[in-house]
Amino acid sequence: MRVLGFMSGTSLDAVDMAVLETDGEVISAFGPAGEQKLDPGVRALVETATADARAWPWDAPEPASFAPAATAVAREHLRAARGFMAANGLTAADLDLVGFHGQTVWHEPPGRTRPEGRTVQLGDAGLLARGLGLPVAFDFRTADVAAGGQGAPLAPVYHDAIRRYSGLAAPVAVLNLGGVGNITLCGSDGMLTAFDTGPANGMIDLLVQGRTDRRLDEDGALARAGRVDEAILAEYLDHPYFRARGAKSLDRYDFALSKVDGLSLEDAAATLTAFAAETVALGVRTCPEGPTQIVACGGGRHNPVLLAAIRERAGVSVSTAEDQGWRGDSIEAEAFAYLAARTLSGLPISFPGTTGVTAPMTGGRVARP
Repeated sequence: MRVLGFMSGTSLDAVDMAVLETDGEVISAFGPAGEQKLDPGVRALVETATADARAWPWDAPEPASFAPAATAVAREHLRAARGFMAANGLTAADLDLVGFHGQTVWHEPPGRTRPEGRTVQLGDAGLLARGLGLPVAFDFRTADVAAGGQGAPLAPVYHDAIRRYSGLAAPVAVLNLGGVGNITLCGSDGMLTAFDTGPANGMIDLLVQGRTDRRLDEDGALARAGRVDEAILAEYLDHPYFRARGAKSLDRYDFALSKVDGLSLEDAAATLTAFAAETVALGVRTCPEGPTQIVACGGGRHNPVLLAAIRERAGVSVSTAEDQGWRGDSIEAEAFAYLAARTLSGLPISFPGTTGVTAPMTGGRVARP
């Protein structure tokens, strides 16, 4: 199948797109990839929906802001797809399927206080299917959460597929540095182990957006100029999440930014960067097998201060996606193209070692034009 995959992360920066040729097991070829910056009006609707989701009582109907945000997200993806396809000489006849993650506004995995969990990715898949004239696979997380899984991370099965495509020998760890970090250990026994490590770019981005007119710490310049507050770092690391073992996942808002309110911008950035790096190091130490190297994907791989801190704290060689010949900005979009193919073929997309479900399970739904 030739599949167009989409990803719009919690950084609300852009809609990423990539075409993948796959049967849902083996990668045959890579098609074009690109991005469209998110329209500020759509971003504002999503930010409102996210704020409402954070205040959403468990026994209440979904917030009224969800529906208009879902429509706007779908229209933004449709606009992105049309521009991308035109730029690359593609028509609907050149594609078989679309993988649409939607926009996460809330993710609360099952826990002791809320065993049912709740995960929300906004987007009208039917609108997108009708607009493109193609089947759209979507809603990849809900079934896993309903079965007691964490609903995240979902990219591990793709991480292993691209590792095999590249001929990288296991054990290798693939680290996605998005709003939240997640790691996949591709074990030498063929088993996958994965979990969210902790905040990656998310808290740093929120800090910079809250105190400046910028959206991120470009090249880690602020963190490089600052000094880590070891006491605050220790407070962050004392969170029970880091004592938990096995499959586990986070929302980008699970840790309070207020702890660094009393620090300068530079010291706050340095402390949050050290926090992100140390959580990766903790994650590596809890893997059942030590990786020979870490391959970094996601926006955080552009931050040399963060990568240097990970190398130092984890004590493992760290390369970037580009070092392996991968398209670092497109890995997540490729992953959801791959998951869409697996969904259409009835193949599992989550596993005991990745989300904590009791057995490998399928997931996702398909909207038809």
